Amino acid sequence: MKRKPHSRRKRTSTKSVLRLPDLEHAKTAVLNSLTSLDAQRGYRHAIDEFVDWYCSEPRLAFNRIVVLRYRSDRIGIEPNP
Repeated sequence: MKRKPHSRRKRTSTKSVLRLPDLEHAKTAVLNSLTSLDAQRGYRHAIDEFVDWYCSEPRLAFNRIVVLRYRSDRIGIEPNP
């Protein structure tokens, strides 16, 4: 059985811990994609609340589990990963 040739190319990985500039950039991209002012206002409020919560926690990686944790903290239920 032959092995596939191993690539020596360095893998680019995404950031797992996002900082405020990264979050602001993502927020701007989302808000610029919305045409409705009401939608922009609602999304801005929700994103600001999430960013405040995310930045208050020590060095959380940004992934599905963190979003579920935020939702459970917000709603007051246990996450179901």
